[in-house]
This record gives sequence, structure tokens and C-alpha cells, in this order.
Amino acid sequence: MQAIPARITKTLMINSRLVCDDNSGAKIVQIIGVIGAKARLRKVPSAGIGDVVRVSIKKGKSEMVGKKELAVITRQKKEFRRGKMRIKFEDNACVLIDDQNLPRGTEIKGCISRELADRFPKVISIAPSVV
Repeated sequence: MQAIPARITKTLMINSRLVCDDNSGAKIVQIIGVIGAKARLRKVPSAGIGDVVRVSIKKGKSEMVGKKELAVITRQKKEFRRGKMRIKFEDNACVLIDDQNLPRGTEIKGCISRELADRFPKVISIAPSVV
């Protein structure tokens, strides 16, 4: 797996709710697990931009509500450092992916962080803007 060039602050924990930013049918999702998290005993694992998380769909199409899917985090409210700049977004958002890191939807509604470019090129290709 490729390294992320920025220093990402990991602020999204288990039970955090995110906006699903693609047209797969989910609207609001809740984080139920962080894939590949190495956490200390009794410490809740956290995630940031570029991390793959297991989510439960809370709002959306009726056939999708309650399903468990994989998602990649594309935006977070908490600022993070990229070089000498600090970048933050206005909401926490994710995109649903499958086992091969391909997006489930065909288009993405909002902008996406540039740190996803090496790990998820297909997600970047369908995004309208990359910040």
C-alpha cells in the first residue's frame, strides 16, 4: 500500500457518522470498524483521510439500510498538514468501495482530497474536483 504524503490527523472514531458522497444509494453511514488499525488495548481505533473503514448504512435506499460495506474517507472537518499548509473541509465524507478498491457508484458529488491519488486512482478519476 502506498504512503500518504501529508500528515493526516486521525479524528474519526468508531460510531462517527459520515456523508456518503457517491450515487450508490447510501446517504448517511456510521463507522463500525477501521481496516488495518493497530490500536492499543482498550483504545478506540480512529481513522483519517485515505483510510479504509467498515461502515453500516443508516440512511439511503431501503434495500441498502442496515448493510455493511467498505468505504474510504475522502474529507474530514479536522484540519491536517500538507507541507506548510493546513487544509480542512466543511464535512466528513466517504465513498463506498468494493474489495478491489473500486468505487461502487459511478459519480462523486463533492471534492476529494489529493492524498487519495496513489492508493485509489479510480476514485480520483470519477471525482469532479481534487483539492
